[in-house]
Amino acid sequence: MAELLKWHHATVTTCHSRTVDLPAVTRTADILVVAIGRPEFVKQSWIKPGAVVIDCGINAIPDATKKSGSRLVGDVAYAEASKVASVITPVPGGVGPMTVAMLMQNTVISAQKAAAQMKVSKWNISYLPLELLEKVPSDIEVARAQTPKDIAELSKEIGLLGSEVDLYGKKKAKVSLSVLQRLVFQKDGKYVVVAGITPTPLGEGKSTTTIGLAQALGAHLKTNTFACVRQPSQGPTFGIKGGAAGGGYSQVIPMDEFNLHLTGDIHAITAANNLLAAQIDARMFHESTQTDKALYGRLVPNIKGVRQFSQIQVNRLKKLGIVETNPDKLSEEEITKFVRLNIDPATITWQRVMDTNDRFLRKITIGQSPTEKGNTRECQFDITVASEIMAILALTTSLSDMRERLGKMVVASDTSGNPVTAEDLGASGALTVLMKDAIQPNLMQTLEGTPVFVHAGPFANIAHGNSSILADKIALKLVGAEGFVVTEAGFGADIGMEKFFNIKCRYSGLVPNAVVLVATVRALKMHGGGPTVTPGVPLPPEYTKENLELVEGGFSNLRKQIENGRIFGIPVVVAINSFITDTEAELNLMKKLAIDAGAVDAVICNHWAKGGAGAVQLAEAVVAASNQPSDFKFLYNLNHPIEDKIRAIAQKIYGADDIEIQPEAQEQINRYRKQGFNDLPICMAKTHLSLTSDPSKKGAPTGFKIPVRDVRASVGAGFLYPLVGTKECGQVPRPPTLARGLQWLRRLTPK
Repeated sequence: MAELLKWHHATVTTCHSRTVDLPAVTRTADILVVAIGRPEFVKQSWIKPGAVVIDCGINAIPDATKKSGSRLVGDVAYAEASKVASVITPVPGGVGPMTVAMLMQNTVISAQKAAAQMKVSKWNISYLPLELLEKVPSDIEVARAQTPKDIAELSKEIGLLGSEVDLYGKKKAKVSLSVLQRLVFQKDGKYVVVAGITPTPLGEGKSTTTIGLAQALGAHLKTNTFACVRQPSQGPTFGIKGGAAGGGYSQVIPMDEFNLHLTGDIHAITAANNLLAAQIDARMFHESTQTDKALYGRLVPNIKGVRQFSQIQVNRLKKLGIVETNPDKLSEEEITKFVRLNIDPATITWQRVMDTNDRFLRKITIGQSPTEKGNTRECQFDITVASEIMAILALTTSLSDMRERLGKMVVASDTSGNPVTAEDLGASGALTVLMKDAIQPNLMQTLEGTPVFVHAGPFANIAHGNSSILADKIALKLVGAEGFVVTEAGFGADIGMEKFFNIKCRYSGLVPNAVVLVATVRALKMHGGGPTVTPGVPLPPEYTKENLELVEGGFSNLRKQIENGRIFGIPVVVAINSFITDTEAELNLMKKLAIDAGAVDAVICNHWAKGGAGAVQLAEAVVAASNQPSDFKFLYNLNHPIEDKIRAIAQKIYGADDIEIQPEAQEQINRYRKQGFNDLPICMAKTHLSLTSDPSKKGAPTGFKIPVRDVRASVGAGFLYPLVGTKECGQVPRPPTLARGLQWLRRLTPK
């Protein structure tokens, strides 16, 4: 009370048991606050006439007239003091009710503050100006010329609380999933997916368009806007492709941190994946070298005279149909069933992974040490982003959901043909612990200071090729109902976009508002029959000079991809990513053909050279398309037979006549159906360079069939992936003679 009065500019004297001549001091007070715990201690003579007296004391004194034998009085002699005080608080019934009232008021104020945190308003965000050069420097030079905001500042600008942000240095951070709970009643923003035509070696600029569009919507149209992109693998970064931060004046920065370790998510996946691989081989070793009794003693040890099953082991008992949960009461037959997974080595599908190109690890022999007692087998390394754990990270919706998905991962079959899972191996809890930080999206920024979530990076062939559901969900809450989230689908629309709709949206429950389809004049020329392009060799003249015939011929591919977007009932906007070699006639022809084919708009943009300013018209077209009514629908029902779901994708999305399922693939389909996996969505693993299974066939071929040579399951991630054609997917890529990533990395290396 003394401090509150001082804050209101009163002169305050605090009295105590050592105060000299206490009555004289109290008589000077205009406001007298008494709180000493002595009944009726302050008398009338101590009080200045007209003073305000606040009596905080509450004391019991004997009173024979009361049933209880006592009554309550304050520290002030109320009867006599009330004759001189202008106002005095009674006891009881004075300070107590006022305290309750103030507590209620403060509760309301706190609730109002909490409610304000549950609402999203217009961001008070400072955008970064671009100093555009007519001759655009290299990507790394552009990125390093810009000074990013501190990520703590950006997080405050977009409405994140300090408790929701874990800083990783000054330019990147992880964002807590608790944002979803805080903003649970906030309406989502508009949801836009960026896809492309069938890719060519020339590059269409899909990532660049994603970032350029986000910069245009945010920094130029002043809407709350988030971009959500995948984290790149170090394989492509140090390979021919290079990084994936965008390009020119439409990039995620810092570009070097984006393309390298970021916050260690891929390393966490590597650790979790290889822990499970080690557990598989260790379990087979122990089963081959120990009796049932010895195995049981190690799996369920006797600690201080007590055996107890862990929760994971209880789950295994339920799976085996064993109802007894007392470890000491299992029969010998039940113990055998419990301790023996009987993994068939020939059926192991779980491989070790690393995030570096190393062709010599594509096939290896493990277990050659004498201590492994001859338990050798051939296996291989895959690239980390091909791990099912990466796909799970991208498709999970919560930590508990991730734990369940990790447990469902099928790593092999037993000798009876039954699936063996990570849960059977008792590893799912440990895998979750290794992934507990990786599940949080990574916050970065664009060159113009708009926010970006970088999270997950699954392959777009054996997986679905999209950034995480959690990043999209958090971003949609943070931007608010009038904001935009721009996310990118890998490869061409026939692969990445199809999987975005049929897999990602199915698990997320999110409904997109618009599709942006990226295409270039040069790419259409290649699809129209233009000559082969070799990296590092000057482009043939067909790509640098006007050729309307090639543009019109290659438009068949863009037409098919527009049709694919419309199949799902979503408005399609075509982004024509222009190059200096494009002529006005070529660009206008492309625009006309796109609109005639059913696109709601087709916009020529140059965000690579101009940043967000070069994509403003595209942003305006996206806003208009997002406000149009849509009729979103999936391509197939999950309960349809596996063969019919594969056929629906091949015929409706690729334009095939039919599918050809080879005997080995049909055998797998029958096995998965028997094991209860029929109702999983389909994730086609085929070449991204053609609508067919032959990467050399460009445009939009007809009269072809899609050959399915094998079908595999990612049960934890939640899909089946048919293998189309002959190329093996997911293996560690071979490094090139001179990696593009090494070239830009040299520019970061201090001399």
